[in-house]
Amino acid sequence: MKVSSEVLNADAASGHLLKLPKGLIGFPDHTSFELLYQPDQLPFRWLRLIGPDTVHFVVIEPNGIVPEYEPELFDEDAAALGLVDPGDALVLNIVSVSHGEPVTATVNLVGPIIINRRTGIARQVVLSNHGRYNARHPLVVSETSNS
Repeated sequence: MKVSSEVLNADAASGHLLKLPKGLIGFPDHTSFELLYQPDQLPFRWLRLIGPDTVHFVVIEPNGIVPEYEPELFDEDAAALGLVDPGDALVLNIVSVSHGEPVTATVNLVGPIIINRRTGIARQVVLSNHGRYNARHPLVVSETSNS
């Protein structure tokens, strides 16, 4: 299933407890989370995992930030999330920053977190079209890489 990376109204998900039954890769015991944001920090949001301890990730919705990103889910993942319509899927990608320098920020396009907007159930998936994308896609393209 192709899913839309259409922007979600920020108020719709902020502060609501959502379910992540299988946790994230490396964090299987964190099965609930909140999606939080500060208006002055958008498009960046905070994914606050709740479990044995609290863990935060910076995430983005890729629409408008990563041109031509067209995530496709395996049928099993779409079924597990109860997705019938692609518009019901909210796509979030985890952002990583090396050495505390924002210019090094990358985004994982291979393993997004997909949230069913209707049910609040989420799952981190590996896309069926993962070969088209990079798990360390740079958010900032340096001028030297364009030459």
